[in-house]
Amino acid sequence: MPVPAIIAAAATEFHGNTAFLEKAVAGIPPEQWLSRPNDHSNHITWIVGHVLWARQALLSRIGTEWPHPGLQVFARSAKLDPHAAYPAPDALLAGWRECSGVLVSALENVTAEALAAPSPGGPPSPDGKLSGFVGVLAWHDTYHLGQIAYLRCWLGYTGVFG
Repeated sequence: MPVPAIIAAAATEFHGNTAFLEKAVAGIPPEQWLSRPNDHSNHITWIVGHVLWARQALLSRIGTEWPHPGLQVFARSAKLDPHAAYPAPDALLAGWRECSGVLVSALENVTAEALAAPSPGGPPSPDGKLSGFVGVLAWHDTYHLGQIAYLRCWLGYTGVFG
């Protein structure tokens, strides 16, 4: 089934971001995933975990469960704990790939009726509907992947797009 027109742009953004993340972290060794420019910023591990948590939350709101334990430490408003034992990059990327596949299918199968329902609490929805929430989460994805692209350059690697 094709993605409903009202979320087609968001679905395209999610699809592009799936590949973008893989490219943004390519070649960065696991120990550098924990590097950060200062004590007030997040590291790559935390950002990837947070975006994965957000995708899990989106799936739940559109009626698709994707249980992946341990993501609550990356929840909205959660703070990075410099002493925490976060998941390894390989585990996060495996979760990213699995979640991304589930997300593609969920966006293709969500109904227009479901998307017209009022948005649940949490992040804002410009149209007050679940469809707007999907769009906000696509923007959220892109925002945080931009942070990872910045950290990649800060670590001394080439930019994501050359």
